[in-house]
Amino acid sequence: MLNRLLLIGMLGLPVAAWAFFKPFRVVAPELTGLSCIHDNLCTDDVSRSEETVRLYDEALHFVNASVGLIENGPRVIFCSSDACFQSFGLEKRSAATIGTFGVVISPRAWKPYYVRHEMIHHLQNERLGTINTWIKPQWFTEGMAYSLSEDPRPTLSEPFEKYRSRFEHWYKQVGRERLWTEAGKL
Repeated sequence: MLNRLLLIGMLGLPVAAWAFFKPFRVVAPELTGLSCIHDNLCTDDVSRSEETVRLYDEALHFVNASVGLIENGPRVIFCSSDACFQSFGLEKRSAATIGTFGVVISPRAWKPYYVRHEMIHHLQNERLGTINTWIKPQWFTEGMAYSLSEDPRPTLSEPFEKYRSRFEHWYKQVGRERLWTEAGKL
């Protein structure tokens, strides 16, 4: 009896995660009706495929060259509609990185610096571990993503402007060579 309950629980867990933890849907976006151009790039509007490829490739190259090498390119889902983005349960954001599983980009975030920002979060999760990244100070995680993505906005809303300033002050002291070593100590 106990074995059957365990088996039912193990089989039911993915279904429950899919139904109740919507960001988990990045694992299999095709099941939500999205089209995947290749393993790491999906969208709800295939007519914009060239744009998604360009944004993805630019962000990946940028982060690899200026922040750190991404070992496994993240799956990025480009939503051209609010309905697509909301299907991942991320209504109050412009974009989101779900651990190392994937990134979801809203219609308003189809800009190079937004995609770079999320890829930096992906890199943080790769280098520091997802749980460790969650417990790092937000001035570090968000400040790093805003600063090193070269977000062009001169002033961000608070608290993000303070996070960016604090990270930039810290980064000047540690430098790129010691970035990940010092980040591990935070």
